[in-house]
Amino acid sequence: MYEPIDQSFFEIPGLQLAKKLLGKYIVHELPEGLVVGKIVETEAYQGPEDRAAHSFSNRRTKRTEVMFGHAGLVYAYQMHTHTLINVVAGPIGVPHAILIRAVEPVQGLEIMQKNRGEHFKKTDWTNGPGKLTKALGITMDYYGHHWSHSPLFIAKGEHIDQIIAGPRVGIGNSGEAVHYPWRFYEQDNPFVSKYRK
Repeated sequence: MYEPIDQSFFEIPGLQLAKKLLGKYIVHELPEGLVVGKIVETEAYQGPEDRAAHSFSNRRTKRTEVMFGHAGLVYAYQMHTHTLINVVAGPIGVPHAILIRAVEPVQGLEIMQKNRGEHFKKTDWTNGPGKLTKALGITMDYYGHHWSHSPLFIAKGEHIDQIIAGPRVGIGNSGEAVHYPWRFYEQDNPFVSKYRK
C-alpha cells in the first residue's frame, strides 16, 4: 500500500523541502506491524549560515557528518533521552537538514499508544519531535539510513493547503536566527506541537 518516495523528491532547496514534506507519510515497518504518521510540522536548518544549526560554520563532527551527504539521508541525534529525526537537504557538502517536529497518527494506532504509554491522549502521542520517534519506534539505529528505503521511509501522502510559517522552537541562544520563519506546519492541525509564537 505504501511505497517509498523517489530519491529525487529530496533534491530541492531545504526551505522548499521543509514545506513539501508536510502531508507526506512517515512509514515504519516494525516486527509487530506497520506504523504510519502524516508529517504536519517541520523546521528547516540552513547549515553554514544558520546559527541555530548543528552544522553552523560548516561544523563537521561525528554527529553532523551525515548532513554533508546526499539529500534524503536520516540525520538522527539524541536530545536528553529522546531521539530526534531529520531529513538531510541540499547538495552534497552543504549541511542543511529538516527536523520533523510533529506527525498525525494514520495507521498502527495501538502500537503507537503502547510505545507512548496508555495514559497519554492521542493528541499527545506525536505532537513533538521526541514524542513522535517514540510512538513510531524510531531509534538512533537509523542514523545515515535513506528516507527512500525500507523499513523506515517517506511515502506520498495528502495535499496540505493551509501552511503556516513562523519562528522555530527552542533556539533562544542563536542570535538573529531565532527570528527566521523556518518552522512550517498545517494550520489548525491538533497534532502540531503545542508551542505557539
